Amino acid sequence: MKVTPLRPLNAQELESMGLQWHTDLDSTPYIEPEMVEVSQAECEAFYDAGNELYEMFCEAGEYVIKNNLFFELDIPVSLIPMIKQSWEDEVHWHLYGRFDFAGGIDGKPIKLLEFNADTPTMLYESAVIQWAMLKANHLDENAQFNNIYQALADNFKRMITLGDDISRFDEMYEGWKILFSSVSGNAEEERTTLYLKEIAQSVGFETEFAYIQDISFSETQGVFYNDENYEFLFKLLPWESIAIDEPELAMLMRGIIDNKAGIFLNPAYTILFQSKRMLKILWDLFPNHPLLLRASFEPLPNTQQVQKVSFGREGANVSILNPQGVALAQNNGSYENFKSVYQEFYELNTHNGMYYQPNVFFAYESCGLGFRKGGLILDNYSKFVSHIIR
Repeated sequence: MKVTPLRPLNAQELESMGLQWHTDLDSTPYIEPEMVEVSQAECEAFYDAGNELYEMFCEAGEYVIKNNLFFELDIPVSLIPMIKQSWEDEVHWHLYGRFDFAGGIDGKPIKLLEFNADTPTMLYESAVIQWAMLKANHLDENAQFNNIYQALADNFKRMITLGDDISRFDEMYEGWKILFSSVSGNAEEERTTLYLKEIAQSVGFETEFAYIQDISFSETQGVFYNDENYEFLFKLLPWESIAIDEPELAMLMRGIIDNKAGIFLNPAYTILFQSKRMLKILWDLFPNHPLLLRASFEPLPNTQQVQKVSFGREGANVSILNPQGVALAQNNGSYENFKSVYQEFYELNTHNGMYYQPNVFFAYESCGLGFRKGGLILDNYSKFVSHIIR
C-alpha cells in the first residue's frame, strides 16, 4: 500500500471551503495530509462492488418485507408501515448512501463491512475536500474516483423521472420544492445538508434550508416552513432516532406518507439497509459471495469476529473477539440497547501501523472513493484521507 505525504490545508483554507470540523477533540487535524495511491483497476473494482452490492441489498430488502423479518433487523415497529409503503411506491427515491469496505488495495479482495444507507457522513470531504487537496498540491485534481457531485445531481433529477432517462427532467418538473433540514449545533451535518441543497438547486429545484425543530408537519397537508409547503423533505436525522426519540414526529410522517402529502429523503426503507443485522440476511441469501463476510445473529464458533450493534455509529459498541470469544479490542458507547450482529473479522489494509478503510459513495451507481484512517476499531477520532489514481 503506497501512501504519499501532502502539504496540509490549514484551518483557514478549510474553513474558506466550508469545512468547520477540521480539528478533533484531541486537537489533532481531521484531514490527514496524505493520499492513498490506487490504480484505475482498483477503482473499477470498487465501482463494480458497490453496484453489485446495491442490487443484493435490494433483493434482501424484498426478502425481509415478504417474510416480515423486521424484528430480526431491530426495526422499530412504528416504522414498518412507512417502510412497506415507501418500498412499494417508486416515488420514494433513494438519494445516496455509503458503503464501508475492507481490502481492495494491493490485491486484497474487497469485502463489505456495512452500508450507511440513510444518513451517511463523509460526503463533503469526499466530494470536495480531497479534490481540493490534490489541487493545492499541484496534482491533477481529476485523477480521482470522485463523481459524487454529478451523480447526486443526476439522482435528484431521477426523483422526478424515476428512471435512467433524465433528459426529460425539464419537461416533467413542475416547480416542486425540496426543504433540506438538519439538527442545529452540528457543523458537519449542516454543511453536508447545505451541499446537497446546492446540488438540487443547480439542477432546477426550488430549495430552502431549516433546522428540523423549526419545521411544521401536518398529516394531511405535508411539510411546512415559514408557511410554505414543500413536496420533499430531506432530513439528516436517522429513521431509528425519529422512531425512538421523536415518536410523535414518526406518527406525523407516517400520516404524510399515507396521505401522499410529502416525500422524505432518504426514504423509510433505507433503514433496512442501514441495519447492520442485514449482514446476516445477505449471508443467508448469498452464502460465500466473494464480497461478503460470514455473519450471524449469534457468535460465530471458533472464528475471530467483530461484534457490533444494529444501529451503532462511529465505532461505538464494537468489539473484536478472538476465536474463544475474548475481546481483543472494544469500544463502549450509547447503543448497547440495540441487538448485536457478529461478522467474521477481516483486517483492513495497513501502512505504518495504521489501518485504512475504503468508503464508496452510491447515488444510483457507485460514484466516489475516500478513506478513513485509524486504529483497529475506527471511531470518531479516525482521519479522512484523500486518494489519487496512478
